[in-house]
Amino acid sequence: MFRFSIHTECEETRARTGTIETDRGLIQTPVFMPVGTLGTVKSVTPEELDGIGVQILLGNTYHLYLRPGLEVIEPFSGLHGFMNWQGPILTDSGGFQIFSLAKLTKIDDAGAVFQSHIDGSRHLLSPEKSISIQLSLGSDIIMCLDECIKYPSDRAATERALDRTTLWAERCKTRWEEASGSCGTLFGIVQGGMYTDLRERSVKGLMDIDFPGYAVGGLSVGEPKEIMYEIGDDTLGRLPRQKPKYVMGVGTPENIIELVSSGADMFDCVLPTRNARNGQLFTDSGALNISNAKFKFDTEPVDSGCECYTCKHYSRAYLRHLYLSKELLAYRLNTIHNIHYFTHFMTRIRQAITEKKFTAFKKDFYQK
Repeated sequence: MFRFSIHTECEETRARTGTIETDRGLIQTPVFMPVGTLGTVKSVTPEELDGIGVQILLGNTYHLYLRPGLEVIEPFSGLHGFMNWQGPILTDSGGFQIFSLAKLTKIDDAGAVFQSHIDGSRHLLSPEKSISIQLSLGSDIIMCLDECIKYPSDRAATERALDRTTLWAERCKTRWEEASGSCGTLFGIVQGGMYTDLRERSVKGLMDIDFPGYAVGGLSVGEPKEIMYEIGDDTLGRLPRQKPKYVMGVGTPENIIELVSSGADMFDCVLPTRNARNGQLFTDSGALNISNAKFKFDTEPVDSGCECYTCKHYSRAYLRHLYLSKELLAYRLNTIHNIHYFTHFMTRIRQAITEKKFTAFKKDFYQK
């Protein structure tokens, strides 16, 4: 089962609330998905994520295929059973990891031949294989294989990657339809770099194929944020209103509120978890670096208005001590706080849209 319903739309922006219905539960949108690349959100348990209010996790085809391998995961009836997460899971196709991690990659229309970053073994990831892996993982939302490119890229290279992404999207849908009856639904990914006309062409090609949902790829890859917002707004505005819209790999609270304004429904990013492990904690007053000397004697929680486990029980001074001592508990407590912050931030965004106060909420966000 997969269904997307729109509930409330902002009268001044394209922000909206909705519900995605899946076999493993409902997802209230706009939503942020913590990244669990290897079948785990680093340092925290699935039970803790559920307690925080996380609705959906992201896993990764490339990483799970290489380690631990499908032969390890399949006896558990997929990734949900393997990691003991009962909610929905979205899996990325592996395209970005081939671009960013794999060695000696060769890409043509057949797929991507790459050398594993783990042991140097060689593999072919075709569109069909990417879908088959995600079906084996039991993904609730499956992503088409796309070709990612660096920023900046010239127009010719961008156009080649766009056309290949569209070709692969057709093959991904064919493979997915052949497996009808399996769990999961399929999203197409828009590419086209920083060229609005190529983005338009990518959107049209994917809409002709027709997917249950669409993702905007190729943002937050080093471009200035002004360009990200321009391309994101243009692309989101071209995608069909009645389908969920997912902006991949984004981002900061500012990125999220701007792209929600443009009509985005779904986000993922390693930022809250990676930054937690680097000692950066998010608050309504901005991010703070817990290693700063000014927190040495600070008896206050990270954020006095936060209801997370970390803020209820521990002081800034203690968190600073743990972090400087490289204690493992530092990574857990920091991550719990940051995931709670992002999850609660999305809850407040949904509430503001529902109450017709989103513009005021956005203005207040920038004044803090």
